[in-house]
Amino acid sequence: MAQPRKRFAQHWLRSQTVLQQILLAAQIQSSDRILEIGPGKGVLTRELLAQAQSVVAVELDRDLCQLMRHMFGGQTHFSLLECDFLKLDVAVELGEALPNKVVANIPYNITSPILAKLLGTIESPAQPVYETVVLLVQKEVADRLVAEPGSKTFNGLSVRSQYLAHCELICPVPASSFKPPPKVDSAVIRLTPRPYPQPAQNPQWLSTLLKVGFGSRRKMLRNNLKSLVDRDHLSECLEQLHIDLQARAENLSVSEWIALSDSLHPSQVETR
Repeated sequence: MAQPRKRFAQHWLRSQTVLQQILLAAQIQSSDRILEIGPGKGVLTRELLAQAQSVVAVELDRDLCQLMRHMFGGQTHFSLLECDFLKLDVAVELGEALPNKVVANIPYNITSPILAKLLGTIESPAQPVYETVVLLVQKEVADRLVAEPGSKTFNGLSVRSQYLAHCELICPVPASSFKPPPKVDSAVIRLTPRPYPQPAQNPQWLSTLLKVGFGSRRKMLRNNLKSLVDRDHLSECLEQLHIDLQARAENLSVSEWIALSDSLHPSQVETR
């Protein structure tokens, strides 16, 4: 029997209640093609295969791949890719059979790069665009993805993710829902990728502002951005946008960040 490996951050989901919450959040139709990252021992895979048109599972652990082939290899609508998801070119590997949804209990130690691969970046949104992404993640990450401006958990990840997708918290998941239990609590999230209603005129510039703006959370935005923008010009733009001059990066909503980006012309960047 396959044992969970620490180096792969493996924790087997054993809660049927959480499993059903994941499936409900994915709103699976019989025509859906599902991508599952890190299927583990196939608890979620079995349910996905019962509801979807096809399931492509991506697994790096050799022993688990052997188990998955034994369990589901005879099902024609199941495919297994034995590889590192972060190195996988989904479009090239699957061609016309591209999945339209992602449903997975992902390894916590590579959550950030997985999110970046699934959503892309502000300046370069991911292709292909998935209709729905339902993930079981560390609660701290889930809190940041759905955080409101002004909260302690609102940060650059919050802005970037909410710019690229509608982010929803489905349910909290206690550590006891896994075997072995992780050291942290978890949560199920649903991401719906979509173009932002009023996108930034210069996405690359917005991305740069966010990186520098959230560089030091204790500082006011005016101080954080002074390396990029003339201080007087920044103050003028903040006033025109009715943003408090004392505001910190986490106080601005996604739409305010976009408005600020559009107001601060890239020509203000200093050559160093």
